[in-house]
Amino acid sequence: MSSNIPDSGILGIDTGGTFTDFVLLQDGALTVHKLPSTPSDPSQSAAAGIAEMPVMAESTVAHGSTVATNALLERKGARTALVTTAGFEDVLQIGRQARHDLYALEYQAPEPLVPAELRLGVKERVGATGTVLQALTAEEISLLLERLARLNVDAVAISLLFSFLYPAHERALADAIRNRFPALFVSTSSDVLPEYREYERTSTVVVNAYVGPLMSTYLSRMRDLTAHPLRIMQSSGGSITVDMASRQPVRTILSGPAGGVVGARYVAEAAGYSHIITFDMGGTSTDVSLCPGQIQTTTGYAIGVSPIGVPVIDIHTVGAGGGSIAKVDVGGALRVGPESAGADPGPACYGVGSDATVTDANLVLGRMAPAHFLGGRMALDAGRAAEAVGKLASAMHTPVERAALGVIQVANAVMERALRTVSLERGHDPRDFTLVAFGGAGPQHACELAAALDIPRVLVPLHPGLLSALGVAMADVVKDYSRTVMVRDAGGMTALETAFAELEAQGRQEMATEGFPPDALQVQRSLDVRYRGQSFELPVEWPGGDSPYDAMAAGFHQAHLQRFGYMDERNAVEAVNARLRITAPTSRPTLEHSEPTSGDVPSDGEAQVWFEAGPQATHIYDRDALRAGHRFVGPALVYQMDATTVVPPGWQAEVDPYRNLILTPESA
Repeated sequence: MSSNIPDSGILGIDTGGTFTDFVLLQDGALTVHKLPSTPSDPSQSAAAGIAEMPVMAESTVAHGSTVATNALLERKGARTALVTTAGFEDVLQIGRQARHDLYALEYQAPEPLVPAELRLGVKERVGATGTVLQALTAEEISLLLERLARLNVDAVAISLLFSFLYPAHERALADAIRNRFPALFVSTSSDVLPEYREYERTSTVVVNAYVGPLMSTYLSRMRDLTAHPLRIMQSSGGSITVDMASRQPVRTILSGPAGGVVGARYVAEAAGYSHIITFDMGGTSTDVSLCPGQIQTTTGYAIGVSPIGVPVIDIHTVGAGGGSIAKVDVGGALRVGPESAGADPGPACYGVGSDATVTDANLVLGRMAPAHFLGGRMALDAGRAAEAVGKLASAMHTPVERAALGVIQVANAVMERALRTVSLERGHDPRDFTLVAFGGAGPQHACELAAALDIPRVLVPLHPGLLSALGVAMADVVKDYSRTVMVRDAGGMTALETAFAELEAQGRQEMATEGFPPDALQVQRSLDVRYRGQSFELPVEWPGGDSPYDAMAAGFHQAHLQRFGYMDERNAVEAVNARLRITAPTSRPTLEHSEPTSGDVPSDGEAQVWFEAGPQATHIYDRDALRAGHRFVGPALVYQMDATTVVPPGWQAEVDPYRNLILTPESA
């Protein structure tokens, strides 16, 4: 791989549930590394990898982290208080009054991140037009401070009614709390998400405060462990400063998976495939995202039951990964995930755990080359894997290989539903897309999933198990801004232009303080648009031009038709939120392009591998020995340091000029 990365270089780090991945872009070369994660302190594996790689002192480290994600999912965040307008203390509890399990006879609503005793109301009120109806008094602030002093909290989230129109009350409360309790992490909704929708805005700032102390401590430790300039991957597909990530860690909730989408999009586009579905199967979960010509973002994401209103790449996650634990439930049904063995103890074949996982099932079926796992640096215990899957087989009253096939089939069913969710359920035909398979386990399952959905081809990048780290390394520097505008007709376009201009001025000023010259910045405007009377919006690019309202309406009609199958051009259209993204593009690596070779494909022999029809003689190939133009048919295994690719019977493989594996059905 050649590169136009600056000589100083960039090291991308992606900390996953099982492994921590490293990709160094430096001096025109690409260097990769992989280490087991250290769940008790993820910074340890990150620091170890930095020390083991030839990173120049001035190189930048770009880091994708799951610290905030895990804290939220595992409910291990800070003890957080919520300060809100008196009378609205229960907005988190009420939510949208949506049941997350419609058919549960004894449904128990999930507990909010902030319990009732930590939800504090203050007497103040701002109206729907931004007019102060009841001023916030010094006495009310003093009373709040005394209440906080008795609660022993670590973080405070402030979300007042209509603060996106009048933020002064939130700022006064935040200043008072910081002055009285300087050790507390304080976050305001007018800073994190200045948009309407009380519940989503409150939930977002609560999540930010809930993970804030943990993330701030982690990032401070990372700073201490490395002298390199440090940037953090955010969920929207760009990187931000450590200071910004410390203040607004909610923007990093999906930083690792976002890096994977960025990397997959770049590799696929270079190879000539613009419409892709990314399929990232790691050790703990599988992340899928549909990119119809571009990466899609959303502001309607939720982690568990907590909505997050900041922009994130539109990724759908399911609890099916290489470490997902397989069990037989009380009814005799086989279940796979969402519980994962993670890095500690890990799958049974790692030598410590005893539960059967998807990785163990693949090993039992012969779908891995144990001698070459992590380039031979980590031995796999095939006997221990067979013992763990054997326990399942006994409970299922079936041979061990059939039990292992069952584990793969159940995991595939979970992942197939995820792929359907991002494609068919959103009006997109999977037959129009290429499945980009990556993550340590993605290439093992990709062909079977593509066959189930009639996806015509699978692309496996040169370094599939490290693609997220590559995406983190080459992510642009991005800042996202938003403001509620509520423009209902063409007469509001002037106010909308003013809002965009103010957001752009803010973004350019902040970018300038980080050292980015004005001519290096790219600005993208968009709107959240809906039919008047609808409750939710769809994103539409800002059209500009002489008749922007009409162009906006036309764009929304088409977006509505694509998403829901119909449009109503007679209905009035309104813009709810103005959004602005300002980007400082980074230099991207230039992927090495090779001319096709006419030589024979070097094989490492054969092995017996189990597929649905039973064991079959299967060719084995070393990925490092494959060159552009090489072709072979399945069944086949392709091993490499960071992943194993399974080419099932009836499929064929070709190495393209960028050394990607292009897998297609033989009948194609």
